[in-house]
Amino acid sequence: MDIVVLIGRVLFAVLFLTSALGHFTRTEAMAGYAQSKGVPMAKASVLGSGVLFGLGGLSVLLGVWADLGSLLLAITLLSTAVVMHRFWQESDPEGKQGEMIQFNKDLALTGAALMLFAFFAHVDELGLTITGPLFDL
Repeated sequence: MDIVVLIGRVLFAVLFLTSALGHFTRTEAMAGYAQSKGVPMAKASVLGSGVLFGLGGLSVLLGVWADLGSLLLAITLLSTAVVMHRFWQESDPEGKQGEMIQFNKDLALTGAALMLFAFFAHVDELGLTITGPLFDL
């Protein structure tokens, strides 16, 4: 079972680690996109969300306070869904559909991150982690 959980953690974390890398290697382009969505302090927001995705992804991957890392990911994902993918404001049908897909993806990943948070904070024997949980549910 420990190996299955580790594989799941690796697969989950890859998305956030590659996203964090993109936030740091394509900061200007991402900041321009964020600014077009009305995000205040767009460049700082891109860098900040990149840090949160990176820290959360590494935390889940390595099993270092993975409950906290999962919670960071959930908060960042929910914020991103609401701020960046406001499909309800789109008038173009294709744009609306694209934003709705991205919103729903972020919402589903938020749910998965919250489940991981509960899992890591509740299960006594996590196995194959560096630290135990920070929270105790």
